[in-house]
Amino acid sequence: MLLRRADELSIKIHLKEYSSVEETGPHSPGQLTVLPIKLENSVVPGTPDSTNAKYLLETLDRAVDGCLAREFSAMVTGPVSKAVINQGGFKFSGHTEYIAERCDHAFPVMMLMNKVLRIALVTTHIPLSKVSSTLNPGLVEKVILTVHHELIKKFGINTPHLLVCGVNPHAGEQGFLGREDKESIQPAVNNLLSQGLHIFGPVAADTAFTPASLKGMDAVICMYHDQGLPVLKSQGFGEIVNITLGVPILRTSVDHGTALALAGTGKADDSSLLAAIKCADELSEHY
Repeated sequence: MLLRRADELSIKIHLKEYSSVEETGPHSPGQLTVLPIKLENSVVPGTPDSTNAKYLLETLDRAVDGCLAREFSAMVTGPVSKAVINQGGFKFSGHTEYIAERCDHAFPVMMLMNKVLRIALVTTHIPLSKVSSTLNPGLVEKVILTVHHELIKKFGINTPHLLVCGVNPHAGEQGFLGREDKESIQPAVNNLLSQGLHIFGPVAADTAFTPASLKGMDAVICMYHDQGLPVLKSQGFGEIVNITLGVPILRTSVDHGTALALAGTGKADDSSLLAAIKCADELSEHY
C-alpha cells in the first residue's frame, strides 16, 4: 500500500522491513522502516473499506503490545474512522478507550495540548445529553487525580496546578442554573483540596480560558469534549497533540479526523502528526 501510494505521488522511497530495534539502525533520508500488518483488501484513497477494520485494530494491538513489552518507547496514532470500524463488526468508540482496554482495563483520560495550554476531559465521546447523568464526584475526582499523577510522572511537573471547569453556565449559579456543579464537581474538588492538591474550581467555563484565569495553571479539567477543545483548536489547529493519560504506556496522537477528501492528493497537512511524534520523543526521554 505504501509503495503504491508513493508511486502515485511520485515519491521515491525505500522501505525496510522492521525485524528488531537492534537491527533498525539510524534513520536514513529516503528510507522508511515499516512493521507490516496484512491488509484484507487493497486500499482506495478516500474510500474506507470496513473489511479492513480488523487490519486497523491489529496495527493498534501490535503497537500496544510492543509498548507494554518496552520494545517500543511510545506509540503515535493517526486518525481512524470509528464508523467504519464499527461497520466492520467491531465495537470501537475511539483509540483512547480501545488502548485502555488492551492495557488491562486501565482508567484512561484524554488530554490535548499545544505549546501553551493542556486540556483534560472528564467525559469524552458521549452525547451531550448524557454528560449530566455521567458526571459524579467519584468520576471527577478520579480524572483529576489521574491528571495530577501523570503531570508529575510524564511531564516532570512536581506540583501541578489544575483549573476545574463547571458544567453549567456560570458554574451553576449556586444551583439556580443546574445542580451538577454543586453535587458532582464541588464535592470532588473539596475532597482533593483536603488532600493537599492545588486545584481551583469549579469555575465558569466562559471565563476559564482568559489569561488571568490560566495564569499559573498547568492544565484545565473540562467536563465534556466540546467544552474546552474548541478553545484549544482555535489557538493553532496543527500544533495540538492528543495524549492518553492513565495507561502504562506513552501514546500520542493527532488532533484531527481522517480528512478523506484529501486522501491521495498529497495536500494533507502533516504538522499535527509531526507534533505528535516530537511530543512522544520528548516525553519518552524521561518516561
